[in-house]
Amino acid sequence: MQNKGALKFLAIMLAIACAFQLSFSFVTRSVRKDAAKASGGNSAVEQAYLDSMKSQVVYNLGLVKYTYAECQEKEINLGLDLQGGMNITLEIAVEDVLKALSNNSTDPQFLQAMAEAKKAMRNSTDDFITLFANAYRNIAPEGRLAAIFGTYELKGKITPESTNEQVIKVLRESADAAIANSFNVLSTRIDRFGVVQPNIQRIGNTGRILVELPGIKDPERVRKLLQGTASLEFWTTYTAKELWPMMMQANEEVAKMLATADSTANTASAAVADTVVAAVDSTDILAALGAARGDDAPAAARDAAGQVTSLFSVLQPIQEGGVIGMAMSYDTAKVNTYLNMSQVRALFPRDVRFMWGIKGIKTNPNVYELYAIKGSNDGRPALDGSVITNAVGEYGQTGSEAHVSMSMNAAGAKTWARLTADNVGRYIAVVLDGYVYSCPIVNGEITGGHSEISGDFTIAEAKDLANILQSGRLPAPAQIVQEAVVGPSLGQESINAGMTSFVLAFVLVLAYMLFFYHTAGFVANIALLANLFFLFGVLVSFGAVLTLPGIAGIVLTMGMAVDANVIIYERVKEELHSGKGISLSIADGFKNAYSAIIDGNATTLITGIVLFIFGTGPVQGFATTLIIGIITSLFCAIFITRLIFVAMLERGRNIKFWNHWTEHFLGNTKVDFVGLRKYTYIISGTLIAVMLISLATKGLSYGVDFSGGRAYVVRFDRQVTANEVREALDKAFTDGLEVKQYGTKDQKQMRIVTQYKYADDADGVTNEINEMMYRALAPLYDQKISIDDFTTTVSNPYGIISAEKVGPSIAHDIKVNSVIAVIFSLLAIGVYIALRFKNWQYGMGGIVSLFHDAILTIGIFSLLYGLLPFNLTVDQSFIAAILTIIGYSINDTVVIFDRIRENQHLYPRRSRRDNINHAINSTLARTVNTAGSTFVVLLAIFIFGGEVIRGFVFALMFGVVIGTFSSVFVATPVAYDMMKRKERKTGKTIAD
Repeated sequence: MQNKGALKFLAIMLAIACAFQLSFSFVTRSVRKDAAKASGGNSAVEQAYLDSMKSQVVYNLGLVKYTYAECQEKEINLGLDLQGGMNITLEIAVEDVLKALSNNSTDPQFLQAMAEAKKAMRNSTDDFITLFANAYRNIAPEGRLAAIFGTYELKGKITPESTNEQVIKVLRESADAAIANSFNVLSTRIDRFGVVQPNIQRIGNTGRILVELPGIKDPERVRKLLQGTASLEFWTTYTAKELWPMMMQANEEVAKMLATADSTANTASAAVADTVVAAVDSTDILAALGAARGDDAPAAARDAAGQVTSLFSVLQPIQEGGVIGMAMSYDTAKVNTYLNMSQVRALFPRDVRFMWGIKGIKTNPNVYELYAIKGSNDGRPALDGSVITNAVGEYGQTGSEAHVSMSMNAAGAKTWARLTADNVGRYIAVVLDGYVYSCPIVNGEITGGHSEISGDFTIAEAKDLANILQSGRLPAPAQIVQEAVVGPSLGQESINAGMTSFVLAFVLVLAYMLFFYHTAGFVANIALLANLFFLFGVLVSFGAVLTLPGIAGIVLTMGMAVDANVIIYERVKEELHSGKGISLSIADGFKNAYSAIIDGNATTLITGIVLFIFGTGPVQGFATTLIIGIITSLFCAIFITRLIFVAMLERGRNIKFWNHWTEHFLGNTKVDFVGLRKYTYIISGTLIAVMLISLATKGLSYGVDFSGGRAYVVRFDRQVTANEVREALDKAFTDGLEVKQYGTKDQKQMRIVTQYKYADDADGVTNEINEMMYRALAPLYDQKISIDDFTTTVSNPYGIISAEKVGPSIAHDIKVNSVIAVIFSLLAIGVYIALRFKNWQYGMGGIVSLFHDAILTIGIFSLLYGLLPFNLTVDQSFIAAILTIIGYSINDTVVIFDRIRENQHLYPRRSRRDNINHAINSTLARTVNTAGSTFVVLLAIFIFGGEVIRGFVFALMFGVVIGTFSSVFVATPVAYDMMKRKERKTGKTIAD
């Protein structure tokens, strides 16, 4: 074997890299175990312990050290369906941005165009500004947008001579700035929300933002947090020198209170939990757990045990400048609690407000600065963001430091001049969302409304602040257009179901290979274990999120991973049966199998990439695991197994590729598959006709992904029927109500779908619907349940355990993207096959068989919907199943095509019909074994994987059967008939 040393080195280095990536998950798990042990079952104590460990080194590799927070960022990310949480798609209200830019114009043509654009958004993939421009052009062909948007704020950008196209360009730039600002604001809000491993990303150029918050327990708080409009304000501040005497008094007051609390309790933890909890947050027991603070803590005023004894135990006071103190990130909540206690608050001026800096200091990102904002009599800031007309982040004249140049309107310039004149030598804080972004010192009166803000910025930070200043005046609230909430109880059930199906499927695959291929099967199992190890290592290194469909993707990958081994082993068996020695047979078997393996996996990879590009959330997670699994399984099947075989041969080990029962399994079949094509055409045609009739008469049950609406899974404390639940909800929900059992009767769960107010983005609609559902369903519970317990399952297993909302515009986009994904996948695969086999008839045969598989799979969901005891709705997961079936089916087809091509090269005088029949017969064992191993795996997921993905897996199971059938009886015969027809047209003959 050539390059054996290089392959060994590559495999070892890959194993080391994967082990390193996976090691962080073991470290964080160990820390969490210690926290659970130290807490004694108190969740507040446990969380406090983990907070205290965030900046502590928990993983020391000598040259490199990692804190607990850094290890958390590198551990395996669990999706929302596995740990509970929220998945939200926000859409920036560009409509409000345009209204603000027009200075709330009342021009009737403008208002009509805005209304038309908003209406068109529901059924269009274009952005709002494009729709507005089109609507205005139709409503007012001679109208001039410059007359509407020629406001003071846009002075210099839009003039009376500006064309409509130029105005639209300016509007687009302003809207993009508002969206970018909203994204930055939301990112900051989420970072300060305290969620572990949040994910926030812009979705292309749609103006939409995807937010994933794992483990969140208060959905309503999140909704308020994310949908609030950013409030940009300018405030004067107190200096540290002015407040220093009061800070000293506050420190003594807190010390006195803590000493009193400690003396009245038996233990340190009891003192905090039982006495101080009334005035201080329960997380103040950090030190009672003996957690080391480290040398980097800004405060050292703790007792010998590390116990918090005063305010200065958690806040390092500062005597000069605009900052009054600094604290570690995990201590900021305690500082807030202490400073807001009535005894302490009375020591400070009535108008003082304490605010933290938006980010940590440069020398230590875990240390945050505290500012004392000077309030006003009416509670309003001296200036707000509405006065800013322009802001630019740029380098100074020396080019060493960045700053922000900003301009104000006339009213703002006048106020700014007075404000700066009154505060020379003092500080003015730039505040957004209650956090200080910058607090520059005033060097002198600033007139004309033009000024610079400096603060040791990087150019990126300066540009971000400029963007915030520029867009702070724009009311661009974020509206929730898609939302999914998964309760923690359902998440744990998903983990249990996923792990059960995973372990069982893995054992079944190992047993299957060991039975069929004896010693070689054992080698394949080693490669499969290595594949699993590499797969998880690569997933973690890429920061991929592991979801329940992702676990299904891994399990499916295991079933498909053995396909490469099966192809190789069947070729080796052929070589052995031809009389070759074991060493030569293995070498030739690998060599002859490469073409089919690469072509088959390349086509499956195409579908995986399409899924990743067009999918979102769990579908993207499934695609990620599928793509990585294909690559790692190829590496293991081709290289790892080969290295093991070489090592065994060098040691003189006996290698067997069969046992008594499997030696000639389907090895001597001589079926005339080409001759049977007329009968199989009839069978396929009949099935397609039945499915089309069902689609035309019965239709499909669309999930909220496609139809829009709200979907809930509600768990009861007793067994109820769908009719009972439907009758209870009928009076409240009149729009498209659907109720059906979710899971088994013993689970006491119902899935409720309604389109009631699903297009209404107004604040409070979700709460309104939750309350309506609570009032209707509360009588169906044996035990009394509160609305708080009903809407969250944090401490209560009953009520809404998952909720999903999809707005009309999102539903339309999902449908369009799904259709594009399927069509693009089919065309891409067809082109690949046509080019690879240098014959368009092969590509056409492949596409026909894939259409055959897709129609039958879609049709079976129509035919059996309502007849089977599990969910058969058509949603994003179903589209993922269709594309996976396409990839699987074409993989099987390509193996047969590859053998036909090989036979035509080896036996040019043999008729095409004989070569095709020989190809199908010689690959039949591989076809059956691959389908069998994959089906067994899917069956395990179907039975034990949980209700969430049962419909998805059913589609895959049906697809495996249909895909195998179509590869043999549709794709190849169609390609044969088309080649036959072409040769007849050219005057040639072909043996039939």
